[in-house]
Amino acid sequence: MKKERLYPESKVELTPFVARNYDVLLKAASLGRYRSFLKRAVEDMELKPGMHILDMGCGSGYNASLMLPYIGDHGSLTGLDISPEMEKQFRKRFQNSSNVSFLNQRIDIPFDLGQTFDVVFMSFVLHGFPHQVRDVILENMNRHLKPGGTFMLLDFAEFDLKRMPRLHYWVFTHVECVYAFDFVGRDWKALLSGKGFIHFNEFLYLKNYVRLLKAKKS
Repeated sequence: MKKERLYPESKVELTPFVARNYDVLLKAASLGRYRSFLKRAVEDMELKPGMHILDMGCGSGYNASLMLPYIGDHGSLTGLDISPEMEKQFRKRFQNSSNVSFLNQRIDIPFDLGQTFDVVFMSFVLHGFPHQVRDVILENMNRHLKPGGTFMLLDFAEFDLKRMPRLHYWVFTHVECVYAFDFVGRDWKALLSGKGFIHFNEFLYLKNYVRLLKAKKS
């Protein structure tokens, strides 16, 4: 029986085939630039040894594998996802890493893990939800971030769809979901400021369509 999707118009809920081949498909779709771009983004995160990271929507764990060398043996990483295929890949990737753990946990409903982290990271997840659900996700993020900790959002930047070159517009509007169209038109610094975040820093990639936004919790 086909599993009913929670958000039918979203692209963040992956089919088993796409989940199994997610990293390979993204590499092909980006003409080989996906991994080099991610490495740059993780460098720009400026992670430090001993940091404790919560990865909300961790997927296969590829991003986590790039972050792990920066935090070392005294740091830790906890990944959250609900895809059985992603969980299988994540657990296999880190089967010998005692400081990495996985939890099958929805991020779009309130939850409390009973601990806080130095960094909460989200990569290409937030744009795929209706805006009212994003607010719930951000509350979950805030709940699990230490005072003075950093929220790191790697996702689409803010841009005007109507000003995109025709080819870029066609690709974006045919590949992405309607929630993404809304996401790129919002002022995320202002939204996070309203939730008590300060000291923003941003890095742009892939023709400025993608951004790492770093926001410190007051």
